Formats: sequence, structure tokens, C-alpha cells
Amino acid sequence: MNRPESRRRAPMLDVAVVGGGMVGAAAALALARAGFATALLEARPPAIWREQDEVDLRVVGLAASSVALLAELEVWASIRDRRAAPYRRMHVWEAAAGASIDFDAATEGRAWLGWIAENNLVQWTLWQALEAAGVERLCPAQVSGYQVLEDRVVLELDTEDAGGLSARLLVAADGAGSPLRRLAGLDTHGHDYGQRGVVAHVATDRPHQHTAWQRFLPGGPLALLPLSDGRSSIVWSLPEAEAQRVLSLDDAAFCDELGVASDFRLGRVLATSRRAAFPLKLQLADAYQAERLVLLGDAAHAVHPLAGQGVNLGLRDVAELRDTLVAAREAGRDIAAPHVLRRYARRRRSADTLDAWSFDALGRIYAWQAPPLVAARALGVRLADRLAPLKRRLAAHAAGR
Repeated sequence: MNRPESRRRAPMLDVAVVGGGMVGAAAALALARAGFATALLEARPPAIWREQDEVDLRVVGLAASSVALLAELEVWASIRDRRAAPYRRMHVWEAAAGASIDFDAATEGRAWLGWIAENNLVQWTLWQALEAAGVERLCPAQVSGYQVLEDRVVLELDTEDAGGLSARLLVAADGAGSPLRRLAGLDTHGHDYGQRGVVAHVATDRPHQHTAWQRFLPGGPLALLPLSDGRSSIVWSLPEAEAQRVLSLDDAAFCDELGVASDFRLGRVLATSRRAAFPLKLQLADAYQAERLVLLGDAAHAVHPLAGQGVNLGLRDVAELRDTLVAAREAGRDIAAPHVLRRYARRRRSADTLDAWSFDALGRIYAWQAPPLVAARALGVRLADRLAPLKRRLAAHAAGR
């Protein structure tokens, strides 16, 4: 067995973060940079990102708030200069009535609306920055249990180097199926969409124009997102059986169907990468905190990808938690005191819940197919596209401002 990657351990840490995905790694880095003694525990190291490798199938749309946080953490320039692509416009339209709405960075006096980056590029860049920031990385490491004492949490680890790890605060960033959330007795609510998001990278007749394209179809939305190599990354939400059928098509048939589904907005689809799919669900934790524990990212909330906000919500969790803990420390308070954690939980759960159910409602509205409802929806979209103050507010919210 490989021994965990680790530095010499302090008697007690300020924070132990469990989960080394994008949100967990960002949390560990942010807290360490804010002066907290921090450890990150992860069951397996991230895949090494190399420029010569194929572009990761999973990409993330980074909003302005996420870019700002990554810049504060001194990792954004590295991500941007590798294989990140800006999008300057967003065009959203529907199949049933053709109504559309456009967002343009230029009208906001900005250079871009957001950036598309590979999941593993972001995760690997964050992971590489941890050691220099003083984060104790324990990998492989899994938490099998924990005990809450008066001033700390003591972790039980399934590793050879398992003794004596304790922290004032335990942060669960271990994904939608979060074992730590279950250990803490925190329940969730939500529903399965009965859909899968089919992902691939495609080459098209026409360039993507640094635009994020999204078309609402009866079966679910289709997004085409700009990549730095000129291709587009697709996320095609389809009912389970239809997703399986699409995955089974040969490349030529898949490209033909995707061209039709995208209304040939970028012309014919000429080529595709390999394809994959992931299940879609709405899941919200009933509470974001327990005794000396908080939830971050997918452990707290999983949302529909139609608005591309999942990771952005998680990175906003990170910024809120960091700011809350810094304020508590400056006031001389225990950083894991119940009232401190309640402040973080109240602010983030309120914002995340509003966003999650808004995305859910948007998906339901676009699923309407009865002619009167389609007409009403189209009228609303056209009015929204003409109301500049409303469009600015929608754009600002998506950016995290």
C-alpha cells in the first residue's frame, strides 16, 4: 500500500477539508492563504493535467465571481494561459417558438461574460498550489468516522498513517453522495430528473464565435460551449432512454442528430470526440452545518447544469466560509462556534436554495409544450430580451455580483 502524501502533522489543525475536487481544493487553498492551519484529505489524487492530452470531457463555465476567487488564490493566470476559453456572448433560444435572448459582455463594458475550462485543469492547478500554501495533503485518505470533543473534531482514517488528526472545524466537500454528510446525520431533499447529460467535444462548419449557445428542446436543453482549440463542448440533457440511444450511435449519426438538435446554428457538426453521460438531479442538504462541521459544494447542493452554475455556487461557498472564519478569528471567537457556522450556513443555504429552485423552475417552464403556454413563454422571453435593466440584473446574478 502506498503511504499517504503528507507533511509533518501539527497537534491540532484549524480546518480539515475532506474532498479534493475543485471546490474542496479551493477551500483548502483559500483557508491556508488566510492563515489557517489546514489539511486536505482525498481518497485518490487528481489525474495529472498535461497539455498533450485530449481535452477533458467535463468542463466548467467559470463566472466572474469564480475567476475573482481563483485570481485571489494566485492560480487563475495559470488556468487562463493553458486551455481556458472566454465567452463574450450568450445566445439562448427555444425550439418550440424560436424566442431568444442574448447577453453580450460589450453592453456591460466588459471583455467577457465567463470562461470555459476543463475540470481536471482547474483541479490539478489548485492541487499543485496546495503544498506551497502550507496545506497538509493526505492522499490516499478516507474518513471512516469522527468524534466531536469540546474544542475539536478527531478524525478516524482508513489509512496506515491514521493517528491523531484533529481540527477545530471539519469541512465536508466530498461530493453529492457525501459520506461525511451522512455521518453527521444531515438529510437531503430534491428529485432525480430522469435525465442524463451527454457530453462530448465537437468540430463544426462555423466557428463558435466565443459564444455560449443554449437551445431548449422538448427533451431538455442543449448547450454548446466554446473551447480554446476552436471546437465546442456540448452538454445535451436527455431523458434516460434517449441518452442511452444517442450514446450508442456511431459518430456520423451522432453528428447528424446533434446538427438537427442545435438547429445547425454552427453549421454541420463535422466530428466528435468520445462521448459520456452523467445523471442529473436536484439535491439540497436540509442543513449546511452540524457540530463543528460544515458542507461545501456538491455535498451541500447539486443542481441542473442548464445554467452552468454548479461549481460557481460551490466556489461562492468557499469565499463565504473563508470570510466568515476570518471575521470570527479577528473577533477572537472560536471559528467553529455554532453561531459562527450558522452565519455561513444561513447565507449560503438561502442563496443556493433560491438558485437551485430557480434553475429547476426554468427547466420546467421550458418543458411546456401546450400551444398557449408556449406562446406565453415566448412572449415573456421576448420582453425580457428587450428590457435592458432586467437583462443586466440577470447577467449580474449569473456573474455572482
